Amino acid sequence: MRSDREASAPFGLKVATACGLLFLHMPILLIFVYAFTTEDKTYQWPPPGFTTQWLGVTWNRPDVWEALTVSVKVAAIATLIAIVLGTLCAAAVSGSRFFGREVISLLIILPIALPGIITGISLRSAFSLMDIPFSTWTIVLGHATFCVVVVYNNAVARFRRTSGSLIEASYDLGADGFQTFRHVVLPNIGTALLAGGMLAFALSFDEVIVTTFTAGQQQTLPIWMLEELVRPRQRPVTNVVAMVVVLVTLIPIVAAYYVTREGDQVSGAGK
Repeated sequence: MRSDREASAPFGLKVATACGLLFLHMPILLIFVYAFTTEDKTYQWPPPGFTTQWLGVTWNRPDVWEALTVSVKVAAIATLIAIVLGTLCAAAVSGSRFFGREVISLLIILPIALPGIITGISLRSAFSLMDIPFSTWTIVLGHATFCVVVVYNNAVARFRRTSGSLIEASYDLGADGFQTFRHVVLPNIGTALLAGGMLAFALSFDEVIVTTFTAGQQQTLPIWMLEELVRPRQRPVTNVVAMVVVLVTLIPIVAAYYVTREGDQVSGAGK
């Protein structure tokens, strides 16, 4: 049985936690409030009134749908690239020992550690030197640089917890490489790949800095929101879109958490 001290945190700690959560999430809650205000030009507190008309206005704005389509397309393709490359890199780094392995692992992780503006400038310079026109595909390549890291981190951790004797046993029983991957490796790392893919999608969907340097005439949803804030036409529409982005981003993050919280219970993990 747990003691009373373990069961209940001190009152001061509870207050500090509540204040910390309020500090972190109050700005997000304000977005939800202003998405339903009747004022369409400025922010007033308290709001003069509330209405749901902006939901319909946002739904009928074609520029919102165009930006959303680009964001979903970019995030989906970047996530697919990240799953393939991240899994292959994780398998190579965790499955064998060779000189410089830790250096290679560091280089794989480096893009997400660098400031986004550094990554954006370097990518823009590279695309310009190679005469690659800026398009949706340059945005995809830019996003894939950090999405690979997310998938790699999830996959390499799961590879290291998976017993190598399972793979050896599969080969001893006559399975080839594809059969071993399909029936042994994939079931063990599947949830890690799913979680990494969902997090990568969320990061790509929200990315602004790298997108600014790698986009041409295309607008992703975050870029559209920035332009609407600078030159607002209907300010609550921007808040409605921001509210939807928060909800859409929250879903894969929460799903990734629940998928991986039991991730240590995989085949061969205790061997």
